[in-house]
Amino acid sequence: MAGSISLRALLLGAFASKALASCAYGTLLHPRAEDGTVEVNTFGYTGQIGPTNWVALDPAANAVCSTGVNQSPIDMVPGANAMIPASQLNLEIPDMTEGTEFENLGTTVEVIAGQGSMRFGNTSFTLQQFHFHLPSEHLDAGKSQAMEMHMVWESEDAKIAVVGVFIDVEDGAGGSTPTPPGNSTGATLKKKDGFVKMVRKSTPHTHDHDKRQLPAVGGSFFHVNAPATAATSSSNLLETVFSSVGEISEPGTLTKTKSLNMAELVSTLAAGSFQTYEGSLTTPPCSEGVRWLVSDQKLAIKTSTFNSVRDVIGFNSRFPQGALGEPNALSGMMA
Repeated sequence: MAGSISLRALLLGAFASKALASCAYGTLLHPRAEDGTVEVNTFGYTGQIGPTNWVALDPAANAVCSTGVNQSPIDMVPGANAMIPASQLNLEIPDMTEGTEFENLGTTVEVIAGQGSMRFGNTSFTLQQFHFHLPSEHLDAGKSQAMEMHMVWESEDAKIAVVGVFIDVEDGAGGSTPTPPGNSTGATLKKKDGFVKMVRKSTPHTHDHDKRQLPAVGGSFFHVNAPATAATSSSNLLETVFSSVGEISEPGTLTKTKSLNMAELVSTLAAGSFQTYEGSLTTPPCSEGVRWLVSDQKLAIKTSTFNSVRDVIGFNSRFPQGALGEPNALSGMMA
C-alpha cells in the first residue's frame, strides 16, 4: 500500500503520543496498558482540546493534524473514490460467543476484538477493535449520519486499515429492512468453525464505464465495478453491544458484552461495496497512510438505543477535511 505507515513510524508514534491515538488504540500505534487499565484520552472535540487545537496539545507529535493533505474524514461523494465489492476483501469475523470487553476511553466507547481477518490486495489484516463516533465523521454525499462505526484492522507489518460503517436511527415505522446478502455483489456466505466468510463468485463484470482503478497495492491493481448495493439494515449486533453502554458511563470504565453475533455484520457488509481511499487517523496524531474502506451498507438502531449511547459518548466527531491532496484548512492558521 503506497504511503502506508511504517512499523518504525508506528512505534515512534506510540511513544511520542501514547495517550492520544484512540482511533488506533489496541494497535502498535497505541498499545493497550499491560495491567489492563483503561486509558482515558487527553484530547477532546470542543474548545482548547478540540480538533482545531490538537496540534497545540503536542506540536511535535500532532503536527500533521494541521499540515497533512490526506486527512480524514472526508465527504464520501459518489464517484469520487474507487469502489470495491465487499467480496474482494475476504472478510471473516468469528462470533464472540462469550462476549468481549467494552470500554470507555473518554472520547469514545470501544469493543475489543483481536480476531477476524480481512485481505486488501496482498496484505492481510486482523481486526483489533471497533469504536463509535456521534455524529458520523465521514459525510454521506454531504449529509451527516447519526453515528459511524470504525473497525480498526492491523497487518503484521503494522499497516492500518479502517472499515467505516454509517449508523442511522430507525424511524419507528417498521424499522429498516435487511438486505439479503450476496444478491448484488456475486458473493455467497459460508460458515465454518464459528467464522462467516464471504466467497466471491467468478462472475465477470460487464459495465466498463463503472470501473475504477485503485492505487497500487503490493504490486497489483484492482479493476472493479461499483454495483448499486446501498441499503440500511436493522442491527441486532449493535443493539446487543449498546445494551451494556450504561455500565461504562464513566471514562476509564470497563464491562463485558453479551454474546455477539458477528455473522450478522459480515452478512450485511457482504451485500455491498466499499468506497476506498488513503487517508489518516481521525484523532491525534492524525497519522496518514491509513487505508479507509467506507461501506455503502448502513446499520440502524432504535431511537431509545441512540439516546442511551449519546448520553455516554456525547459529541466526538472531527470536522470533515478538504479534498484529498488539497492544502490543510488549518495550515494557514498555524503560519
